[in-house]
Amino acid sequence: MTDVSDETPRSVPRSTRRTTKVAIVGAGTVGATLAYAALMRGVARTVALYDINKEKVEAEALDIGHGIQFMPMGEVIGSDDIAVCEDADVVVVTAGAKQRPGQTRLDLAEATIALMRSIMPGLVDTAPDAIFIMVTNPVDIVTYAALKHSGLPANQLFGSGTVLDSSRLRYLVAQHCGVAVHNVHAYIAGEHGDSEIPLWSSASIGSIPLLDWPGLRDGRGSLDRAARERIAFEVVNSAYKIIAGKGATNYAVALAASRIIEAVLGDENSVLPVSSLLTDYHGISDVCLSVPAVLGRDGVIDRLEVPMSHDELAGLRRSAEALTATAKRFGL
Repeated sequence: MTDVSDETPRSVPRSTRRTTKVAIVGAGTVGATLAYAALMRGVARTVALYDINKEKVEAEALDIGHGIQFMPMGEVIGSDDIAVCEDADVVVVTAGAKQRPGQTRLDLAEATIALMRSIMPGLVDTAPDAIFIMVTNPVDIVTYAALKHSGLPANQLFGSGTVLDSSRLRYLVAQHCGVAVHNVHAYIAGEHGDSEIPLWSSASIGSIPLLDWPGLRDGRGSLDRAARERIAFEVVNSAYKIIAGKGATNYAVALAASRIIEAVLGDENSVLPVSSLLTDYHGISDVCLSVPAVLGRDGVIDRLEVPMSHDELAGLRRSAEALTATAKRFGL
């Protein structure tokens, strides 16, 4: 006679069930806000904060943890021990030199590149199968340096790039044109910085090409060259304005990073303009730049060769040349 217990499916013990985990390196303003945003969005079951400042990282985790009951189910851990990053599905690096008022992102490069040289080998040893996302400025150079010092393949490590810049662009276009931001489809490409390029020629509002946008019937919201130039200027300079006013940007970049994490963990195949290593992209190679890319569980699955105008392509190449020169200056 067969034992009934042999015919009954055994449930998987709760302790062995696989749940998603995001490790955030750096418990500063951006790192802590990202932990909060990721938990509020329900992006991961566990968020682990890692920072060498033991008191700071434990305090940030405790403060967020006290509000867990008001979020989707999750937990937050804070530690100065790198082992807290073990078994992470995604590791987000926010640690880096702080940008001061009037300082460009590229001015931050030297100190942050040295930090990547120091921390990346240990992080890869601790979480070798994780997707690594760099969210520290200057993100394109830092991403390139992190690839060099980690030995990871280009799909597994990339930067947050111009996801935030594209969000700023859509926000400003929506405000100017009097439409919902969700109906604006536009990308910023190139450097996350002063040489970034708005891809006006492929942008649209609803199904209307942005360059053909007539404005609303009451005469509001026409988008001529002068309006586009003003918006592009505001996108580039908005971070400087925020830093001058409050010392750092944190809310929007944390939401942008949590959206990237969501696309990876959800295996969404979503298109986001992250900064990754390009190989013969419109003739551009061996530089990390932002272009629309397909993101899923394996990281960067593909890069979309978006049609560009002559001026846009020339601008993208200038951006690549500037970053390549900077990388060489720092021996990368």
